Amino acid sequence: MTAPAGPAALRVLVVEDEPIAAEAHTAYVERVPGFVVVATVGTTQAALKALQDKQVDVVLLDMNLPDRHGLDVVRAMRAAGHRADVIAVTSARDLDVVRSAVSLGVVQYVLKPFVFATLRDRLVAYRAYRDQLTRGAEVATQAEVDEVFAGVRGGAETRLPKGMGEELLTRVSRALRDADGARSASEVADELGVARVTARRYLEHLCDTRLAVRRSRYSGAGRPEVEYLWAR
Repeated sequence: MTAPAGPAALRVLVVEDEPIAAEAHTAYVERVPGFVVVATVGTTQAALKALQDKQVDVVLLDMNLPDRHGLDVVRAMRAAGHRADVIAVTSARDLDVVRSAVSLGVVQYVLKPFVFATLRDRLVAYRAYRDQLTRGAEVATQAEVDEVFAGVRGGAETRLPKGMGEELLTRVSRALRDADGARSASEVADELGVARVTARRYLEHLCDTRLAVRRSRYSGAGRPEVEYLWAR
């Protein structure tokens, strides 16, 4: 007797223009059971072509693309009849962008930088949401409706290494991203008013998650200083 087949893998289109981030996001998705990346692209035009050429269930979409804004991608998708769900993965923190994303039906909004566990939990929650929608044509109670909506919005907990917090991670990320060049841990610490060892720990975390890169800064004789650069 043949065992029943499990649910098919959900097909993901990754849209991200920064090569290092695109590679990381693609690798993250492929580590989550039940998902497969069908294409990774870096522009609006390439995203719309991929949607036309391939079967896509969900789009992992950066909001800041070189040719058009991510919200324009969603609008173009809907105008062309593409029904794939959209998960925004972006550093855009403008509240108007968040509101517009909600109004356009973006199912989740994940802020950069994030660790693998954050995206994994979001994808698992999204998978549960999709599974709930295929169980039957109707819901019997308000509680079941609430469960569906809670599922797609779930997975909000971000699992950072012990002793690290989202607020300071955001501040360190912004300081590095907005800098006009590489910064040392001491420079970031002075800018944010935190201890050098604290700044270094967060900067190393950004490197570990491939959102920043480290390199050596040589200034005369002696041991070179480590500096950090946002992976643009």
